[in-house]
Amino acid sequence: MRDAYRVVHLYANDRPPCAIDLSDNTNLWGMPPAAAAAAAAALGNATRYPGVYARELKAAIADYIGVTPDMVVTGCGSDDVLDSAFRALAEPGDIVAYPDPTFPMAATFARMNALIPVPVAMTGDWDVDPQTFLATDAQITYLCSPNNPNGGSLSREAVSTLVAESRGYVVIDEAYAEFADRSDVDLLARSDRLVITRTMSKAFGLAGLRVGYAVGAPSVIAEIEKSRGPYKVNRVAECAAIATLTEDRQWVTDHIVLVREHRERLRYEIATFETDANFVFVPLPNAAEVARRLREKGIAVRAFDRGVRVTIGPWNLMQACIDALSSL
Repeated sequence: MRDAYRVVHLYANDRPPCAIDLSDNTNLWGMPPAAAAAAAAALGNATRYPGVYARELKAAIADYIGVTPDMVVTGCGSDDVLDSAFRALAEPGDIVAYPDPTFPMAATFARMNALIPVPVAMTGDWDVDPQTFLATDAQITYLCSPNNPNGGSLSREAVSTLVAESRGYVVIDEAYAEFADRSDVDLLARSDRLVITRTMSKAFGLAGLRVGYAVGAPSVIAEIEKSRGPYKVNRVAECAAIATLTEDRQWVTDHIVLVREHRERLRYEIATFETDANFVFVPLPNAAEVARRLREKGIAVRAFDRGVRVTIGPWNLMQACIDALSSL
């Protein structure tokens, strides 16, 4: 594994909160207004169960993505959907190949489902080599694009090759797709062994409500839904997510624009490399110590062995981070 990107702390929520939390890649502008109103209203009917399989939410997601509702499965965050997909699409002992480095829960979910996680080193320009992946003969090839933690999108050529030539399934995690210039959703038309997962925790500002989903061929989605089980999206989350997708897409779009603007400005200020996500990665030789000292100043970032990841947010938060880094 590239030790420059080995995560030091998988989750930051086991530590006391900071005044400025730039560690989780969530929407630092808050919750869409329609979502907040819908969530408050839903609490008045919290004694009732939500939809068994979130039928109305699936319809709203399908309209947003441009697919049919039978191509959508929802879950308690995209983590839940990934876990369900791994369980549905592979048998114990099968291989899950994934880029190294990437979202660390991919390997965790593989092990949780008695699968064998096989890391595949990324290329020097943070892409994936299709032939190296194909050589693993994996039942599931997991790709994250834009990738976490470096933030770069995988090349279309590499992704297309893997979708076309992989023996098993390809699962593309597009948690940060809204902040990038492209998605690979159109590749669903070329393969019934492709699954794309997404989340409403990032661009949509609903991280605390845990809403994720996947899109794919109806037959594959049906198997994931069996594995996922009923009642995985609670009533408050379902209502908030539907309201965001049907009433507040412009709010989401406007804040994506802000993320992109602030991302490029922050990159210029701290001279780090390009990213297609809502965060930047700052290479540092003493990242854990920098993260500790920033926390003492009231700023939380995510620490890796040789760098820190910083979530993009309102500029006053970015400026506070710049000033704190400059003072170390």
